[in-house]
Amino acid sequence: MRFFLGVPPQAIGPTTLTIGNFDGVHLGHRAMLDALKKKAVEQGLPVAVLTFEPHPRELFAPDQAPPRLTSLREKLELLKDAGVDFVYLYHFTRKSSSLSAEEFIAEILVKGLSVRHLIVGDDFRFGKGRSGDFALLAANGARHGFTVEALPTISLDDVRVSSSAVRDALLADDLDLAARLLGRPYSIAGRVVHGDKIGRVLGFHTANVQLKRKRLPLSGVFAVRVSGLDGERLHGVANIGVRPTLTAGMKPVLEVHLLDFGCDIYGAHLDVHFLHKIRNEQRFESREALQAQIAADVEATRTYFAGNKNG
Repeated sequence: MRFFLGVPPQAIGPTTLTIGNFDGVHLGHRAMLDALKKKAVEQGLPVAVLTFEPHPRELFAPDQAPPRLTSLREKLELLKDAGVDFVYLYHFTRKSSSLSAEEFIAEILVKGLSVRHLIVGDDFRFGKGRSGDFALLAANGARHGFTVEALPTISLDDVRVSSSAVRDALLADDLDLAARLLGRPYSIAGRVVHGDKIGRVLGFHTANVQLKRKRLPLSGVFAVRVSGLDGERLHGVANIGVRPTLTAGMKPVLEVHLLDFGCDIYGAHLDVHFLHKIRNEQRFESREALQAQIAADVEATRTYFAGNKNG
């Protein structure tokens, strides 16, 4: 997969294209990509995605922006796994957001990406003031030589599949629903970095997984599956949150204690898959009380995996 930081002033060749934030790359996104791949094969063209950075709401209403399900790196990996050939990152600024819908079509879709077939969601809006819609795309497509297809929203058990639905499921601690909407367990990836070594003091070595996001879609203590270490699938217990017993006002952290594992993995890039919630974060009156609870969390995690052999 080729990744382009920005849209070129002149297209390198014709494309089939879809546009969106693709946060989480859930089943709805996958359906759109599958439809795009089918069309790309028919036309002998690459599968291209135009995505935005930052999310428009992070620019215009940062206090109201939802927590990201995936970092940019995670999103790119998921798009690669889905069979995308080209990803174009549209740098969303106040200047770029001022393009009218017609300017966006002419400068980005036609000149920059040479679109031959475009697939969008049935509620897709674009351009200054979100004035552009499917009808405008279709009318301009007829003039500029590209076709447009609107993919209807898909539902799962009467739930509309969307990034918002995944966030709501995670917020409600419904990891099973989140996994069904995503088509896989929810996960967070990051590099293992040095922390404050508190886990070692408490008798439970932890991998401190770097989080490159300010807000998180879930928090608490979880039974997790960890991948990224030479193909191994390891079990562990993870705490994600602000560690109220140890710190105050600290940015969120993700710490994972791997069961029956004692190797040095600093610098490794891990994928932490959240399978089962054990408890919420809580503040303990002493480190001894915290230590006892961690021991109980480890046992609860072992019990969970003993009853879930496919975890």
